[in-house]
Parts: sequence; structure tokens; C-alpha cells
Amino acid sequence: MTELLANHVAGRWQTGTGPGSALLDPVLGTELVRVDATGLDLAAAFAFARDAGGKALRAMSYAQRARLLADVAAVLQSHRDAYYEISTANSGTVKDDTAVDVDGGIYTLGQYARWGAALGDTRHLDDGAAVALAKEGVFQSRHLQVPTRGLALFINAFNFPGWGLWEKAAPALLSGVPIIVKPATATAWLTQRMVRDVIEAGVLPPGALSIICGSSAGLLDQLQPMDVVSFTGSAATAATIRSHAAVTRDSVRCNIEADSVNCALLLPSHAAASEALALLAREVAREMTVKSGQKCTAIRRVLVPQAQYDDLAQAIAAQLAKTSVGNPRHEGVHMGSLVSRVQYDTVQQGLNQLLAHTDALYDGRQSPLVDADPAIAACARPVLLGTRDPDGCALVHDMEVFGPVATLLPYRDLEHGLALAHRGQGSLVCSLYGEDAGALAAAAGELAASHGRVHVVTPDVGKLHTGHGNVMPQSLHGGPGRAGGGAELGGLRALDFYHRKSAIQAAPQVLQALAQSAGV
Repeated sequence: MTELLANHVAGRWQTGTGPGSALLDPVLGTELVRVDATGLDLAAAFAFARDAGGKALRAMSYAQRARLLADVAAVLQSHRDAYYEISTANSGTVKDDTAVDVDGGIYTLGQYARWGAALGDTRHLDDGAAVALAKEGVFQSRHLQVPTRGLALFINAFNFPGWGLWEKAAPALLSGVPIIVKPATATAWLTQRMVRDVIEAGVLPPGALSIICGSSAGLLDQLQPMDVVSFTGSAATAATIRSHAAVTRDSVRCNIEADSVNCALLLPSHAAASEALALLAREVAREMTVKSGQKCTAIRRVLVPQAQYDDLAQAIAAQLAKTSVGNPRHEGVHMGSLVSRVQYDTVQQGLNQLLAHTDALYDGRQSPLVDADPAIAACARPVLLGTRDPDGCALVHDMEVFGPVATLLPYRDLEHGLALAHRGQGSLVCSLYGEDAGALAAAAGELAASHGRVHVVTPDVGKLHTGHGNVMPQSLHGGPGRAGGGAELGGLRALDFYHRKSAIQAAPQVLQALAQSAGV
């Protein structure tokens, strides 16, 4: 029998009472560990986090909590090699893909530690200057933000078991809000190991960080009005969360990141040999293959002037042809597997649906896998699709295939191209490629309303830009409409979700005393 991973709730490690769900190696098909949450006292777990964890965190200043984040980052850094091994075994990732998840999470913690230190020894955040409510300023109003007196429940996706926790946890802990994380079952091992290392290092107060592995049944029922819930995953599950009584009746604050049919757009007037076209081709291929295309921010639609359709198809295909797929333990492999055979079947089903309406411009499915059995391994090879009728092919704008698949779409003129970009009905990110600063700026402003992030690439930043799909803590992560309407990161903007805003109306001397009492 493989190891049953423990949950950490109510200040102690507890295993479930059921047989648990098996976590598998997606390349070899072997069982690694099991997870189970059967029989946990969820009410006690949530109460302990709110009461013990919340009280301890709120007693600290922002600068003190920032030091906690730095300590957490140091603990994770010291165990980094173990996380790489777990990621390879449980997620099927090559080293570069693991770095995005593991090192990206550590980097984000470090950034929030630095930003938090600059907030100083205070326990609330000012939101603007005081304004007069009466003559001569004898009675004033001042807005402030204070940590919510509840907990943060994170229900996370399978594709980023490391970064997916810490990009949420960093602003939550800095805000003074305790966390309960429910990682996706398929890849929960890495999340559990990271939490275990942090708990055992003793760098956080009891109740500040809890983890529940296995089923999410009953978690939403434990939420109370001052709690918040943050979810990353499918639009269908997001709808279930939004319709729960905790949200509809008790107004539990909810942040959602859901499906996103992201796009990249090449502005008109670029020759086949232009640097902008070459940069786009490389980025599309990279986005299709990093994490095997399992990124919420990956490029799914590529919008190009009609005259460059064939040129860009050939350029992307040339890049994809260099990609070897198979066992990530093999030194020559560039792209590993999807996280499970179930996910592999889902990707193939979606791909077949798109193929009924598009052409395969590059089809890697016949390429041999490196050191992997195609009957067992969840290795999906990249496929570039295309259609010359982007207006009539609604499915490419509506369905996200969560794997190494993208579709090339030609547009007549820039107005048509921008209209196609908007057909994503809200996305996390779009990229613009070109050389005319004025035209790029105008297009970015046009697309901002339906995209959480607009990533503009010109030849002068070709080697320096951070990448279409890379989520940096300095910038907003989230998007309107289909993307879920959520907002994470973006520097200290992320703290808004974990704070409550209040207007304090009083005489100036009271407001001054309030400011003084907030210090430690």
C-alpha cells in the first residue's frame, strides 16, 4: 500500500478514514501516493483557522507578516530539489516547466515580502486622505482597510500545484488572513509536501496555513460571511461556487479564474521575414509546449493578416517540429506529459471537435514519443490548427482545449482582427506583435476592456519581455467575462481582496489617534 498523505487541520496532521484516491505518474502509470479527507471535522478545522490563525496574524504588523513570507520562501528554497522530483513524478514536467511552478511560487513570496516590508509597522491601510463633513473640518471622514476577520479558502487547479498556492497565499498572509488550501487531487502531492515543510519548520503561527487533500465535499458549507474563497478551474465548477448559499445568501467574497480562450495578434503590414512575425511564431510554439499547454494563460487563438496566414503557419510548424515529447526524465525531452490519462482523453476529445471545423496545419500526433509508452503515458503532442473562415467557426472562439493546441485565424483588416480578439468574451491575456508604437498603443487600449492583461511585444523587447503566458506578481492576473471576472496579484492591489473597507467619521483628533494606534 502506498503512503496516504496527511491533511493538516485544527493545528495537527490527520489522515482520512477512507481508502483514498491514488495519485499516479502520468508517464509510467504507476501509483505514487494516496490522498483522502474522509472523516475530517471540517467545522473544527475552519474554526481553528479563523480563531487561532486569524488572531495571531492580525496581531502582527504588515512588516512582521512580510518577514513570515520571507521565512516561508527560505524554507521552500531549502527543499527545492525534492519539489522538482515530485513535480516530475506526479505532473510529468520537464525541469523548465517545473521551474515555472516551483521557482515561480518562491519568487512571488519574495516579492510580497519586500512589498510588505515597505508598508511598515501598521495594522491597517489608509485609503485616501481625510475629507471634511462639516464646516471648518471639525468633523471628517477617512477611509481605511482592515484585514477581514475570516479565513481564505483556496480551491486550486491541477496545473500549478506549487505556484497556484503561493501566488494566493502571499497576499493573504501579508494581509493577516489565515488559509485553508484544497489542491486539485491529481497533483496534490507537491502542494501537500510544500505545506508540510512549512508547517514543520514552525515559521507560521498555528492555524495560519491548513491543507485538505482529497474531496472538496462540504468545504463551501463551512464558509461564514467574513470568509473569502478563491477558485481556479473550470467555468462549470465556478458556477457551482457562485450559486452556493455562502455566496448568494451570506455574501462571501468570491474570486474566480475560469476558462480563457486567449489570443495573440500580429498587426498588419509585416513581411514574411519581419522580426515581429518571427517573434510571434516562437512565442506561439513556446506557449503551446510549456507545461504541455496546460496553462490558463496559454495562447489558444493566433490572429494574423490574411497575407501572412501561410507564412506564419510555416514558421510555427518549424518551431514545433523541434519539440521532442516523452518521459521528462530523459535528457533530450523538451515537453513532458499532461497531468493524467483522464486529462489526455479530454484533450483528444476537444481536439477532435475542433478538427471537425479546422485543418491541421502541423500535426505532431504521429511523431514517436521518447522513452514513453503511448498506450500508458499521458503525452499529448502539439497540433496547430487553422481555418480561413474565422467568422463562421464559432467553436474556436468558444472552446478551450487545455493542452498543446492552438488555432491560426486570418483577419481582413485590423478592425476585423480586434473584433475577433473580443470574441473570446473575456480573457486573461492577449498579446500584440508589431513595430508601430502608435498603432500598438491604440490596439492595446481597444483590447483592454476584455482582457486582464495586454502583452505588447516589439523587436526592441524581443529578448527581454516576460512572455505571453508568464504571470508576474507585479501585474494583474485575472480577466472579465468568461475568464471569471477575478483579480489576483498586481502588486499590493492583491491585498484588496483580503481587506474590508470602512469609512471612519470623527473629529480630527480621533482620526489622528486612530492612525497612531495602528502602529506597533
